[in-house]
Formats: sequence, structure tokens, C-alpha cells
Amino acid sequence: MHTKSSTQIDFTHGSILGRTAWFALPICAGNILQQMYSTVDTLVIGNYCDAAALAAVATSSQPLEILLCVFLGIGSGISILVSQMTGTGDRERLQSLVRTSVFFLYAAALPLTVIGMLLGPQLLQVMNVPADAMPYAVQYLRITTIGILGNMGYNFNAGILRGLGNSTSSLLLLGISCTTNIILDLVLVAGLNMGISGVAWATAASMFLAWGFSIPYIRHFCPDLKFPVFPHGFDPCILRRMVRIGLPFGLNTALYSVGHLFMQTILNGQGAVFVAGCSVAGKVSGIANIAVTSYSSAATVFAGQNIGAGNYLRLRKGAWQIPLFSGVITLVGGLIVTACCHPLLALFTSDAAVLDHAQRYIHIVLPFTWAYAVFNGIMCFINGIGEIRYPTVVNILLLWVVRIPAAYLLAWFGYGNYAMVSIPLSFVTGMVAMLLYFRTHHWRSLCARSKSQE
Repeated sequence: MHTKSSTQIDFTHGSILGRTAWFALPICAGNILQQMYSTVDTLVIGNYCDAAALAAVATSSQPLEILLCVFLGIGSGISILVSQMTGTGDRERLQSLVRTSVFFLYAAALPLTVIGMLLGPQLLQVMNVPADAMPYAVQYLRITTIGILGNMGYNFNAGILRGLGNSTSSLLLLGISCTTNIILDLVLVAGLNMGISGVAWATAASMFLAWGFSIPYIRHFCPDLKFPVFPHGFDPCILRRMVRIGLPFGLNTALYSVGHLFMQTILNGQGAVFVAGCSVAGKVSGIANIAVTSYSSAATVFAGQNIGAGNYLRLRKGAWQIPLFSGVITLVGGLIVTACCHPLLALFTSDAAVLDHAQRYIHIVLPFTWAYAVFNGIMCFINGIGEIRYPTVVNILLLWVVRIPAAYLLAWFGYGNYAMVSIPLSFVTGMVAMLLYFRTHHWRSLCARSKSQE
């Protein structure tokens, strides 16, 4: 099959931290692009609109996320099946899978668009969106909902490329989408003064462009796939496998997204200015957290390769080296961003009240993000060795038992402006919970095997 494959990293030998860093670099580049994507939106809105518009973008993204998460989980299932069929060399079934995935894209995206247009405003009302932000939120949500087809199409095609072993192309598509979004933001908002609708149209258009570019790209570099633009029929058997594999991913994400909706509802109760402050602070905090996802992905691959190779001693060393290194990098980044937060926050808005809330958020949350880095690194490491249940349960409980109740109680007792205290509380609790995994019978049995390799 004619594909461009990315360089493969062998984690079974060599420097653990060196190979981890090399693997993490392209993922980190993708994270930077993702961060730029949303940061530019916030920068443009903060400088050309008001606090209510900032709050609207922060709140209106949640309903769209809930609508999409289950079906984007199916995209993960597509990627897994592509990798499996590529490994077996079954070209016909691979072609059938691609055809079925394109059919499913249209079958799912078009009804979702209609549902989002009709039910999105009702969801915003349930979320207790501040009254002054509601018109902006409805406008932003309805326009970005139009981009559902492009969003899903891009993610499905990126999943196909990753399944083929080509991660570089996914980064390319993301770069196209990000660049387009930035240009359109400046043209539509700064140039044509379209306000929040300009930001929304820029977001929707950039996703459609990335999806549209991915189609001729796949058809050119992967001709053996016979990628259809409009498929004729689908394979019911493959569709069932797609759903069976991808649905657990989607439902887990959906449950987490619903939790975030509840969290956002609590924050919305504090008013548009507070929500705007949290939104701005979240973008600045993201600068310090760029390395977290990169090293977490490396932890998953490292664990999977070494447990497959039976390198239990190396597995035991990586279990603490990778999360610890991720935590140290995030701690340094967090302290630097915290110290420089005021001029960074001022780039987004000149509203003194918004800046006050944003600065409070940074000072409370960012010094503890190192705990999140350690927690996430261990969680992904455990996933890599095949133990899915423990990290999944812990991750869900942290949101529903720690973060949401803590934020609710703070708001209930009149300390809603400090609801972000619940975030570092969940970080530290999660880190402790993940460290406790290393006292379980499953991990101890793996360590016992490593003693013979010392």
C-alpha cells in the first residue's frame, strides 16, 4: 500500500527519557497548534468584543462537545480497525472499512447538525448561561454546529491516516485548519467587524477546509484505499465492529463531557465576567500544559511496547521516570507562566474585572498542574499495559465525586468566585489515587517478574 509512514520509535531499548522526548516532540507540535487554534479565537474576541462574548464562547462549546463525543469515539474505532487490517494486509476489507466510514460520516453528521440547531439553545438555557451572554452563545453555537460535518470528516480521515501509521499527515491537516482559522478570524472580526459570528464562521470554515483537503490527500497518497467521496453502500458487519470498538471510547468521553457541562453550569451562575475570566485564564494555563498530553501519549506507547516485549525491568523504571519528568517540566512551566501571568492575560482583554478573576484562577490552579501531569502520565501508562478499568473509574470519580461537588459546595456557601479551587483539589486527589495503583496486586506481579531481569 502506498502510504507515507512516520518514523517509528522503539521504546524497548535505549534512553527512556531520550526516546520519550523524541516521540513527544511531534505530538507537542500538534498541541501547540491546538492551543493556537482556541487562543487566537479568545484573543480576537477579547480585543474586539466584550466580556459577554468571551463568556458565550466558553459556555457554548460544551453542548457541541456532548453532541460530537460519542461519534468521535467511533473515529477511534475506525483508526484501530485500519491499523489491524493494515497489519493483516487485507486490502479488500480495508477498502470496505473506508467506504463504510465515509457512509457513516454522512449518516451521523447530517442528523447531528439538525439536532444541534434545534436543541442547542435549549441546552444553553439548562446550563444557566448568563443573560447578557445568551444571545452571543446561541449565535456562536448555531454557526459552529454547521461545521459538524467538517469536524467529524477531518477527525475520521485523520484517524484513517493514523491507523496507516502516518501521524505526520494529521499534523499537516491540523496546521491547515489552524492557519485558516487565524486568517479568517482576523479578516472577519478585525477587518469586517462581524463580531462573534465572524469567529464562529472562521471555526466552521477551517474544519471544512481541513476535511476537504484530507480527501484528495488520501486519494493521492493512498490510492489502494479507493477512498470514495460519496460511497455506494456500506458493510453492515464492519459497521457493527466500528461501533463495538468505538462506542466505549465515545461513552466514556460523553460521561466526562456531561460532567464538564455540570461544572460549566456552576461557573455560569457566577456571571459573565467571572466566566470570561476563567476562559481567558484557561488559555494562558494551556501554555504551561502543552507537554502533558505529549508525555502521556509517550507513556502509553512505552508501556505497551515493553509489556509486549516482556521487558518488565524497563517497564518498572519507566513507570516513575516518565510521569516524574512530565511533572517537573509542567511545574517549571507553571511557575514561569504564573509569574508572568498579568502581561499574558492583558493580551486577551483590558477589562479590569475579567483580569482580576483570571489572575485569581491562575494563582490557584497553575501551581498544581504538575500534579495533573503526574496523574495523567501514570493513567496513560496504566492504559498502555492493558489495565483500562482502574484509570477509567478514577478519572470519572474525580470529576463526579471530587471536582463537581467541591465547586457546588463553594458556590452554595457563597464562595462561587473561588470555585476553581475544586480543580487543583481533583489534581492532587487524582495523583494520589494513581500512585495507589502501584500497591495493587496486578502491578506487584509485574514487578515480581522484573526481579529476574535485574
